[in-house]
Formats: sequence, structure tokens, C-alpha cells
Amino acid sequence: MSVDQINGSVGLTERLRRRRKELKLTLKDVAEKSGLSFSFISQIERGLTMPSLTSLLALSRALDSSINQFLEQPVGGAADTRHNKRVPYAIGPNSATYERLSTKFPGSVLSSALITEPPGRRTEPMSHEGEEFIFMVEGALTVEIEGNVYVLEQGDSLHYASTRTHTTWNHTDRIAVMLHTCTMEYFGDDPEDAPHIETET
Repeated sequence: MSVDQINGSVGLTERLRRRRKELKLTLKDVAEKSGLSFSFISQIERGLTMPSLTSLLALSRALDSSINQFLEQPVGGAADTRHNKRVPYAIGPNSATYERLSTKFPGSVLSSALITEPPGRRTEPMSHEGEEFIFMVEGALTVEIEGNVYVLEQGDSLHYASTRTHTTWNHTDRIAVMLHTCTMEYFGDDPEDAPHIETET
């Protein structure tokens, strides 16, 4: 059964496939433009797997689209967030759950989220511009960066260049929660629509 069948509607996978066909692109074209593998993109379009947020952004860019055309996400607002007010969301069943932490303002470059990875979930290998920082809040996670393997446990952190091919894997039988910050704009905000953030002096 596909992810879209589980959702009971024409969802993300169908929208991605329709957009690719509108642009008359092959799976190989999208793979080359996004930096993702042909087989992984094919699995997404067939509803067999779901991309991570950063992979979905890479696909959106390859399809000359905003990520918001494929996924509805919370809009950045105040400079602070409250644990009991954040709205968790996921791209699909059995995928990671995200809580947006960062806002957007002119000149800002960081995107930050609290990410909960279910047991056994492995992300697809990818590379893109910028850099990333991971801090483990709960559980453990394996991060592989071009053959270098890092096993992160609660309280551990990792900072690396996103241009290096990387993947993560929750190798445990419990959830893994991490604070993830990167310089890739994966919330799809338009800086011109960003709220004015007042800061104390």
C-alpha cells in the first residue's frame, strides 16, 4: 500500500509527479538537478517512501517550485516559540516529525527545527549547499558523512558542511529527538513577507 493510499487522498507523491511531467522532465533529469538518486525519487513518486524536509526542498528546487506547493508548514512568527504552542507536523506516515523553532527576518540565514525520528528510519544520502548542526536531545542517532560514521547520543553534537554527502539513521528501537539547524531555507518563507521582529536593547 502506498503512502498516498494510506492518506486516502492525492497527496505529495502525486503532486511531485504531476509537476515533473508538466516540466517534461525525466526521473534522471530530476535526480541530476536535485542530487538525489534516481531510485529514491522513483520510490517517492510511487508512494513507497517519503523524503526528508531537506530532500523535499531539493526536489522542489529541481522542479522550479516552492516547497510550499507540496507541503503546508507552520509560518514563522515571533522570535520565541513555546513548547506547548508549537504544532508538530510530518511529511507522511512513518516519517520524521518536525517542530519549527526558527522565524524569518530580512538577512536571516538559519532554519531550525526539533526533529523526532522514529525507530529504524534512515534518510536518503544527499548533499547541498551550506552547513548543518545537530544536537541530540533524546535517544541516539547514527550520522554518516562520506564514509565517516558518528554515533550521537543524548547531549552529543555534530557540525558539518552540507556539501559533503550525508545520511542519518535511527539505529535504535526508540525515538531519536534532535535539534537540527542549517543554512538551507527549508521552510519556504519569502523574506519580503517576514514579520518585523522587535529585539530588546
